[in-house]
Amino acid sequence: MTFDGGYMKHIKRIIFAVICITIFFGLQRLLVPKYMSSIFEGALIAEYYKDPKLHDVIFIGDCEVYSNISPVILWKNYGISSHIRGAPQQLIWQSYYLLRDTLRFETPSVVVLSVLAMKYDEPQNEAYNRLNIDGMRFSRYKLGAAKASATDGESVLSYIFPLFRFHDRWRDINAYDFRYFFRRGRVGIAGYMLRADVRPAGFIPGGRRLPDYSFGEKSFKYLERITALCRENNIKLVLFKAPSLYPYWHSAWDEQIVHYAKENGLLYINTLEHLDEIGIDFSIDTFNGGLHLNVYGAEKLADFLGKILQNYVPDRRLSQEHAALWDERIRAYNWLKEVQQREFIEYGRILTFRWK
Repeated sequence: MTFDGGYMKHIKRIIFAVICITIFFGLQRLLVPKYMSSIFEGALIAEYYKDPKLHDVIFIGDCEVYSNISPVILWKNYGISSHIRGAPQQLIWQSYYLLRDTLRFETPSVVVLSVLAMKYDEPQNEAYNRLNIDGMRFSRYKLGAAKASATDGESVLSYIFPLFRFHDRWRDINAYDFRYFFRRGRVGIAGYMLRADVRPAGFIPGGRRLPDYSFGEKSFKYLERITALCRENNIKLVLFKAPSLYPYWHSAWDEQIVHYAKENGLLYINTLEHLDEIGIDFSIDTFNGGLHLNVYGAEKLADFLGKILQNYVPDRRLSQEHAALWDERIRAYNWLKEVQQREFIEYGRILTFRWK
């Protein structure tokens, strides 16, 4: 009787623990933002895990990659299979940990890294941190990204268990939280955020004078880590600056990247120096006044990059496995582009960001 009683108590404790854990993670899934009704960019990082890992090129960085490069054009014109692991204001150490995370699943031939984030040497903003880290699957690399990124007063544990951060969000719960409780929609196409609206560039202010133009020690440390990680895995690292008119890219910043690339035998592509060759027209190729390219500009930039990247990766268009993946992406791309074009003509703004 004593054994039976103790056994039952043990079973009850296990059942109680399972119920508590289920409630905890259920509440967490309900209360954490889904990025399906606003701030759609917050869904991009998590979407990477849903697709087959068949990518020869991985783009890593901030809006300079996920807003400006069309992977569909890289595929259609050059047979380059790529994915963008980008999110708003992705800091260089976040790029490092996202690359480490990516290498758990696949080893690309080329990594293209946005260098704009080199201007930041300290954690910046919790909201942007969340857009880059919350979508990562749990691993030591997510923990490393959280430790490196947390601002004063933030709890690193809240990045591992976001319920601690969003427990009071119950006031803001809406239909999307229930609709996407089990399965979220898709906003990116191979990590690219498509925009078909047109907002021409107007007056662009010059760069303000800075007390010091030197990139910080922390930024260089993580750039060196990325460089070393690519060497260890026989990956060609390409440094990249997008053709954005703002934020201003100072010549002193560019000189430091040119020097670093030369010292480390890396390819550096500053597309601001190739605007005519790319064919960018900021009266029609941007959706927000020159900060980011719309789909028309992103297609031009992708074609320009494809001419370079095709020298380092194979053409996969004869692969049935790759073709099946990209056929789905092309259908989504064409549908979303057509819908957004129609919405912009009819309403003057874009209403549709999800394609699933």
